Amino acid sequence: MGKRVAIVGAGVSGLASIRSCLEEGLEPTCFERSSDVGGLWKFSDHAEEGRASIYQSVFTNSSKEMMCFPDFPYPDDFPNFMHNRKLQEYITAFATEKNLLKYIQFETLVTKINKHTDFSITGQWDVITEKEGKKESSVFDAVMICSGHHVYPNLPKEYFPGLKRFKGECFHSRDYKEPGVWKGKRVLVIGLGNSGCDIATELSHTAEQVIISSRSGSWVMSRVWDDGFPWDMLFITRFQTFLKNNLPTAISDWWYIRQMNARYKHENYGLMPLNGTLRKEPVFNDELPARILCGTVSIKPNVKEFTETSAIFEDGTVFEAIDCVIFATGYSNAYPFLDESIIKSRNNEVTLFKGIFPPQLEKSTMAVVGLVQSLGAAIPTTDLQARWAAQVIKGTCTLPSVKDMMDDIDEKMGKKLKWFGKTETIQTDYIMYMDELATFIGAKPNIPWLFLTDPKLALEVFFGPCSPYQFRLVGPGKWPGARHAILTQWDRTLKPMNTRVVRGVWKPCLFSNVLRFLAIPVLLLALALVLI
Repeated sequence: MGKRVAIVGAGVSGLASIRSCLEEGLEPTCFERSSDVGGLWKFSDHAEEGRASIYQSVFTNSSKEMMCFPDFPYPDDFPNFMHNRKLQEYITAFATEKNLLKYIQFETLVTKINKHTDFSITGQWDVITEKEGKKESSVFDAVMICSGHHVYPNLPKEYFPGLKRFKGECFHSRDYKEPGVWKGKRVLVIGLGNSGCDIATELSHTAEQVIISSRSGSWVMSRVWDDGFPWDMLFITRFQTFLKNNLPTAISDWWYIRQMNARYKHENYGLMPLNGTLRKEPVFNDELPARILCGTVSIKPNVKEFTETSAIFEDGTVFEAIDCVIFATGYSNAYPFLDESIIKSRNNEVTLFKGIFPPQLEKSTMAVVGLVQSLGAAIPTTDLQARWAAQVIKGTCTLPSVKDMMDDIDEKMGKKLKWFGKTETIQTDYIMYMDELATFIGAKPNIPWLFLTDPKLALEVFFGPCSPYQFRLVGPGKWPGARHAILTQWDRTLKPMNTRVVRGVWKPCLFSNVLRFLAIPVLLLALALVLI
């Protein structure tokens, strides 16, 4: 009989963890406080305590080929960017197809997780749950925390002088559901993130005026990229990552800013980030520039002070007669059922080895799955995290010493400061992170070997989208359909759009990327000759 593993949450991280435990012969029991799977993507018309909350109009920012479980492609006719209802349909289908539902205890709240009395020897945990007012305590050999990081709102009211005097409505974006009640109103949105921009543009169709206040600006990308293809299928490639990591910093930064400004000049719209070279996660919004051009949305700097009815910005301008202030200011990482020092073991920072394992524990029997962010999608990331975590819990993989793990965390914090502008961020580089995790379990594709043995596949893997199927090509959990899925990913991308076929469809030309690749040393040589 395998080790008993408690899994907290039945969102995409929890489902990936259940499946990974089963693949490794472990015994998972998943506790989900709601009545269904899906987590963040299970829409409710009101915000529920202790659960993530989304608004009715939420669509995915990642395209379907880049955000699937690696051995479970979306149906051909699913749109590339899905409404939350459509994604929930897929998540439910995955849980049903993989027979995961029987391992989930619904409407069961995890209230406390403590080390068992002999934890230093066994690594076991006491898990206390509550259902229908009845509490129960069980002992588990390991715990996988999959409760997400979009649950507890960050509402920094103390940074806004005069807010207590403000007489209009004031709430966090997690409580926003639909725009109807704000028809004809004047609304201020604090924060230039995905939620803030989505809410502002949606409200701008019915509200009298909407203003977004931003401290530092942000790159705003469109889901529609070059030649009309999904942004991530052209942007998240091994070839692009290779260039970013090997070109001189000045050239890499110039190239990145040029990509971000390809659609429009951000400085003309008041959106330009304070430091445009940082690789902080951009905002995805197809409509915001048009709403700014139409005058229904305006961008302002940080709020200096509130009065009873207005906001005074740092540039001295004033937004009068405000009806509502919506704080789209993100979320805090919190696990109320767990001793906070386990996750934040140093200076109140999230301190996890590879974003998963608390390094200071005597036994490596706790994993946090889903507490990272990148340009890549959550589903394939959590799938790979869960696969590695399950192998560590089983004993197939072992972790380095505490010192080595802490040294690695410090090194990564230095890189995060360089790339993202702050050390405490949970953001990471998608492809580099995925390859690192895949290496631990023997699932990283060998690109040079692929070019020798299967050049057709190698071209797609290196120059094409870094789709999730790549991480089920080899190693434990290998999926026989991975190669075919990679070679047909553009067909599934184009299928839902071909509702009126006028002539043959056009796919991206990988050969042009090959030419660019070969041109790099020529350009660098030419630059060197000019400088000499």
